[in-house]
Amino acid sequence: MRRFDLRPVWRRAAAELALLGIAGLFMGVIGPYGTDAIPADIRFVYWVLCIVGGGAIGVVIDGMLTSRTRSFWLRLALSSLLMSPLVTLFVMMVGDLVAKEWVRSPGFFGLLWQVFVVSVAVMAFRALTWRMPRTVIETRTVVALPLPEAEAAFRSRLSARRRAARLIAVEAYDHYLRVHTDAGSELVTLRFADALAELAGAHGFRTHRSWWIAADAIETVRWRRGVGEAGLAGGLVAPVSRTHAPALKAAGWF
Repeated sequence: MRRFDLRPVWRRAAAELALLGIAGLFMGVIGPYGTDAIPADIRFVYWVLCIVGGGAIGVVIDGMLTSRTRSFWLRLALSSLLMSPLVTLFVMMVGDLVAKEWVRSPGFFGLLWQVFVVSVAVMAFRALTWRMPRTVIETRTVVALPLPEAEAAFRSRLSARRRAARLIAVEAYDHYLRVHTDAGSELVTLRFADALAELAGAHGFRTHRSWWIAADAIETVRWRRGVGEAGLAGGLVAPVSRTHAPALKAAGWF
């Protein structure tokens, strides 16, 4: 049987207690609503008990509202309103037990307004402390490498020796194509337009009216006075025309 781990619950409860204790000490320092006339030791005990006990009531009520509303301000207002009557009774009891000689209760309804004001401040302090920061999602454009199938149709036209070789470039050569690989070059009978169609899914660029180059074969790109060239693996150089230069520029080559 799986045991329920209570450690997160106890840690949260301890943190809540610490937050409310800090708020109680702060109220003891400023001594609002005439409590500054109470001796310091009694005043701090009075306010810590009031804030911790009253805050505990507020935490329970706020927890019940969490699943019913996601609005921060609406939940703060509702929890402060709903907790105030119960907390007022609790504060009156603490006053009678701890500071009866110095605290004159203004009566339930007179004390209710004071409790509501303090409840709003304490619950807001607690809510803002626990409020989770907004998650920032960073998006990036990822260029996926082409699947082997993207070049399969075109590679099937090559000889067995070069079919599995690294494809570097395709060059239109009279009525043929000169296919450059790292295993050498060979001529293939195929129109350049048809070759481009078969390589449409491959990762590469058309750089000239008669050249297509593989992206992973590019080593350098130079562009001067409207004329460019791409240095490819194996020492091959392909021309880059003004018409097709924007594709390489967009890829960050120059």
